[in-house]
Order: sequence, then C-alpha cells, then structure tokens
Amino acid sequence: MGNLIFIASIAVIFASTFYWGFRHLPGEEWQMIAAVPIVKNRFGQWQGLNLTYYGFFNATAMAFACIILLLLMGSIQAPLVAVITVTATGLSVALLSAKIVARIVERKRHTFTVAGAVFVLIISLPWLITIFNLGVGGRSDLYLPPRPMLAAVAIAYTFGEALGRLACISFGCCYGHSLEKLPALIRKRLGRFSFIFTGATKKAIYAGKLHGVPVIPIQAVTSIVFTLAGFTGLMCFLRSRWAAAMIVPLVTTQVWRVLSEFLRADYRGDSLFTAYQVMAIIGLVYSLVTIPFLADAPLNSPSLSQALHLFSNGWLLISVEGVWVAVFLYLGRSSVTGSTVSFHVLQDRI
Repeated sequence: MGNLIFIASIAVIFASTFYWGFRHLPGEEWQMIAAVPIVKNRFGQWQGLNLTYYGFFNATAMAFACIILLLLMGSIQAPLVAVITVTATGLSVALLSAKIVARIVERKRHTFTVAGAVFVLIISLPWLITIFNLGVGGRSDLYLPPRPMLAAVAIAYTFGEALGRLACISFGCCYGHSLEKLPALIRKRLGRFSFIFTGATKKAIYAGKLHGVPVIPIQAVTSIVFTLAGFTGLMCFLRSRWAAAMIVPLVTTQVWRVLSEFLRADYRGDSLFTAYQVMAIIGLVYSLVTIPFLADAPLNSPSLSQALHLFSNGWLLISVEGVWVAVFLYLGRSSVTGSTVSFHVLQDRI
C-alpha cells in the first residue's frame, strides 16, 4: 500500500504540473524570474542579469531527481555516504559536460545540452561506481551494488528530465517544427495541442522565427513519454527487478531522443543525423553491453518505509537544497538575453 501511495503521489504532482505548464509556459511572462542590476550605464540605468525559469525548472528537476535517487537507494539501505559521494561526482561531471558538449556540437558558447550531459554520465557512471567500490567500498561498509545503483540513477534521471522539459518550454528552446510542415490530417489532430510561443526573447522566436506560429509540442510529448518510462522503471525497482528497472528507462529515453530529433526545428548541427542521436545510440548500446558485468544483489529488498527516515537528516535536506541553488545559479543566469533596469521614487508616497 505504501508503494502505491508513493507512486500515486508522484503521478498527481506530475499531472497537475504538466497541465499547468503546458498551458502557460509558452507565454512571454514565464521566461524571466527577475533582472538583477549589475552595472550602471552613462544614462543612469542599470544593466541587468536575467534570472530565468529555465534555471528554476532545471534546478527543481535536479533536486527532485536527487530525492528519487536517495529514496530508492535508501529503500535497499545502501550506505548514504557512498550514494552521496558517487552522485555528487556524477552530477559535477554532467553539469560541466552540458556546456562543453554543446560548444563542440553546436559551436555556441552560451548554451547547454542535456543530451550531451546524459551521454557523458552514461559512459562515466559505471566506472565511477567501480572505482569507488574498489577504492573505498572494498575496505569498508560503503559498498554500492552497481546494478541497483545504475537502475536508481536511470529512474531518477528519467523523472528529472521529464520535469526539466518545462524549462525548455519556458525558454522556448528544443522547439518543434511548425505544424504547417505536417500533413493536413496530422496538423488537424495536433492543432489543439500545439505550442504558440510569444516574446522576442524566446529562442523559438529569435532563432527559429516562429513568433505566433503553432509548433509541434515536442517538449510536452517528451515529458509524458519520460514520465511513463520512469513509472515503469520505478515499479520494476520496487519489485527487485534491477535489470528491467535500468533497461526500460534507458531504452525509452535514448530511443525517443533519436526519434524526437526528427521533430525538432532548433539547430542541432549540420548533419541530418545529429551528433546527439549518435550519442544516444552509443550510450544505449554501451549500457546494454555493460549490464551482464554489473553485480546484481543489494543488501536488502526495496522498502520505501525504510528510506523515509533519511529525510529527518537536516544535513541531507540542506545538501539537496544546495544542489537546487547550485544548478539554478549555473543554468539560470541567462547569457543570451539582457535587460535594462531603472529605479525612481514614487512622489505621491513621500
């Protein structure tokens, strides 16, 4: 019953968030949270640093993914210190890769790529776990069962990216093709679900010239597909089916990444078959090949009730909040938009 309540709670949270987000986030007013004055110009105005909902939703998605990971690993009573150490290392690698890979593939300095970060994480994480177990776990009680750990990461990532796609809607990036390019029957079916972006600072408008144009809601479809994959993986994990819990989210997310690229209109490189599609295929094949070599058995069968006590740990909560702040400050400071801020006194209130 506890597992059912947990799954139902996540379902309600995601359904209500998506219902609101898909309706409102394409609008101009849901891109910037604030403009922080930085430098004063010669006209007495301030140059502002824009803080975006892109950063807010990505930070929230990352923090939520961390909570899911901690709950799942806590449910098998994996050592908390080991989980946090490997997770923090993996997140650091992924966040750094998000900008580096985008610069290599898209030849742009001021952008990020989740696909590139995930590819690097898929390749590096089994090695991070192995190195940790050989260096620390073998001489202490901090051993991490590799297959359950990778399954938990796959599930957490899938939920995190499902939620993080709201960031893309807010900023207008990762946008789909115009419905005008689709056959009439499909265009008619998708018409009521299309996104219409507004606001000159939305990427779909300044880069894609799609102001007021109905486009394929590819970010929304991705969110729904990933959420369903996350739930499937979660149910497999709670039944101790480690391989399935890892394979289902990975296969779904990476195959969908390959297919969805054909529906996207944003710049993804000069080739018809993009670098991100190649990364998704390589990452998926790599994961499937490594599964037979991963140790399987955890110390205990999953029990979410055993994991809830983790969140009575104040330092753990502060750590999750720290992840949120770090991701927000890293991804939420817009370097492709600017603002001008001025202040004045309300004379009638003196």
